[in-house]
Amino acid sequence: MGQLFGTDGIRGIANTELSPELALGLGRAVVRTLREEGVTRPRLVVGRDPRASGEMLEAALVAGVCSAGGDALPLGVVPTPGVAFLTPRLGADSGAMLSASHNPVADNGIKFFGRDGYKLTDAEEQRVEELLQRTDESRPTGSSIGRRLPADAATRPYLDHLVAVASADLAGIRVVVDCANGAASGVAPLVLRELGCHVTAIHAAPNGANINEACGSTYPQVIAAAVVEHGADVGLAHDGDADRLIAADLVERIVDGDVLLAILARRLRERKDLDAVVTTVMTNLGFVHAMRELGIEVVQTKVGDRYVLEAMRTHGHPLGGEQSGHLIFADYATTGDGVLTAVRLLSVMAETGSSLAELATVMRRLPQVLVNVGGVDRERLSGARGLWGAVEKEEAALAGRGRVLVRASGTEPVVRVMVEADTEARAGEVADRLAAVAAGELRAATG
Repeated sequence: MGQLFGTDGIRGIANTELSPELALGLGRAVVRTLREEGVTRPRLVVGRDPRASGEMLEAALVAGVCSAGGDALPLGVVPTPGVAFLTPRLGADSGAMLSASHNPVADNGIKFFGRDGYKLTDAEEQRVEELLQRTDESRPTGSSIGRRLPADAATRPYLDHLVAVASADLAGIRVVVDCANGAASGVAPLVLRELGCHVTAIHAAPNGANINEACGSTYPQVIAAAVVEHGADVGLAHDGDADRLIAADLVERIVDGDVLLAILARRLRERKDLDAVVTTVMTNLGFVHAMRELGIEVVQTKVGDRYVLEAMRTHGHPLGGEQSGHLIFADYATTGDGVLTAVRLLSVMAETGSSLAELATVMRRLPQVLVNVGGVDRERLSGARGLWGAVEKEEAALAGRGRVLVRASGTEPVVRVMVEADTEARAGEVADRLAAVAAGELRAATG
C-alpha cells in the first residue's frame, strides 16, 4: 500500500479507492494510535458533508472506532471547521471529517484532527498508516467494545461560536449565500440570520447527489449573478465542506481569497493587531504590493493550507490564507472556516460603512495566467536546466513588474506554469513560451 495521506487527508473515489473497508481500518488504526499514547478509551467526533457516500463511510468509520475499543460521537452533516472546533470543546481525543471539499460527488475523503483541533502532523498520519497495515490480534469484547454516543445538540456550541466572532452589528445587511448544496446549508444561513442579516440562500438543499454541482465557490460566476438578481449588498459562496469563501459585489465583481485576505489584513493593521500575514506562493503579486504599502510583511509558503497554518503557528501570526478562499484566523479557529470568514468580512463592512467594492480596492490584481503542461515527467523538473534558464530570462525581462512560478502539481501528472504581468496579453505570451520549453524538455517517455 502506498502513502495514503496527501496534503489534506485521504481522497479518492468513494466505494473504490476510498472503500468502507479502508474507512473501517482507519477507524481502528486511529484508536490504536491513541491507545498507544495512553488513552484508555478514546473518543472520536465524526462529521461528514451531505454527499451520499458519506453515510456509508461514516458507518464504516464508526464501526472501526468501536471495534478497537473507542467511542464515536457522530455529528452528522457539519462543516469541516465545525469538527475542528468541537473536537476539543466536547473533550474528544480526535476528530474525523468525511468530505472531498469542492470535488465532485463521486469523490470523498477523510481527514483527522488531534484533540487540540489541529490536523494531524505528518508523523501522526504515518503512524496511523503503519497500524492500518499491521495485524491486530487483540480485540476488545463485551463491555470493552466501543459505543456510538448520542450527539443531540452537539453542534450548537459551534453555531454560537460563529455568531460570537462578529465585531459589529450586522443587522440589515442584504446577503445572498451559495451553500454549494453542502455542509454550509444548515449553518451559514442560520448564523447570518441570527446576526440580523437579510439572507437569501441558494443551493442550500442537499440531496446527496448535488453537492458542488455548478454552484459554490468553484463557480463564482453563479454568486456574482445572484447578487445582482436579488439586489443584495454582498454575495458569499462556500465549497462542499464550508472551509472556503469566495465573495461577489453589486457589480458582479468576484472577490477571491487574495482580496479577502487583503481586506481583513488591512483592517487588523488599522487596529494595530497585525505585522505579518501568511499566504502561499500562488498569491497574486498585487497582494504583495498592497501589503508592502500597508507596512505588512508577507510570509509565503508552499501551496496548501497546512503549510500556511504551520507558518502561522511557528511565528505567531494571526492571519493567513490562500487564493482559493481558505482563510485562517488563529484567534478564532484551528483551520480555515468559510462561515467565520464571512462573518468577519461582514463585520468589516459594518464597522467601516464601506461596500465590498470599496473595500476591494485595497489591492490591484495583476493579470495572472496559469498553464498546465501535461504529458511530462514532473520528477525531472528540478534538473531541467533549459527550462530554468528560460524562467530566469523571462523574469529579468519582467523587471519587477511581474513574476513567474513553475512547479510540479502535487495531485496531477502535470507541471504548472503561472505568470503574472502588467497585462494579460504579456502574461499569456510568457506562459506559452515557458510551457513550450517545459513540454519539450520534460516530455514523458512513451511505450
